[in-house]
Amino acid sequence: MTDKGLEEGKMSDLILYKGRPECEEGRLEKEIRVYDLLDKIGVEYERVDHEAAETMEACAKIDEALAPAIICKNLLLCNRQQDKFYLLMIKEDKKFKTKEISQQINSARLSFAPPEFMERFLDITPGSVSVMGLMNDKENNVQLLVDEDVINAVYVGCHPCINTSSLRLKTEDVFEKFLVAVHHDYIKVVLKGED
Repeated sequence: MTDKGLEEGKMSDLILYKGRPECEEGRLEKEIRVYDLLDKIGVEYERVDHEAAETMEACAKIDEALAPAIICKNLLLCNRQQDKFYLLMIKEDKKFKTKEISQQINSARLSFAPPEFMERFLDITPGSVSVMGLMNDKENNVQLLVDEDVINAVYVGCHPCINTSSLRLKTEDVFEKFLVAVHHDYIKVVLKGED
């Protein structure tokens, strides 16, 4: 066996492992910090390693490997003045509509935050945005917004701050253990996900 934990199975040429990688060589420090924190707070997780997911076909294989987890679209948003920031977790098949969210959180129109804020607040680059990045937001600059469909799911999938691995975690562990450990709360939002 080449990885710590039991190999759970092979799906679409991707292997689902329990826990952290046995060999950390070549992995970024921010990814290892995610595993360190999850292990420290007693959150179990499964992991699949893959090439950077840049095509819909690649994403579909990752989704299949992490099933039945809800794979989230994670969007870093901000107001026009760029002094309020939000991380929105929605199901990947839903669309973000600024009017729908803005009304629910009593904010002016929201738009996508420039990439420099992803790195400054979450230590994440575009394509790797994840709820795990909140562990790097020590000053609570980012408010988490979560679509109710994500909250109601049994499992959620996300990146460990880098898009060459993906995790499957129990949703309750993310909201009841992880967020508590990183001193963040969340606001539930409802997105219809229709055109």
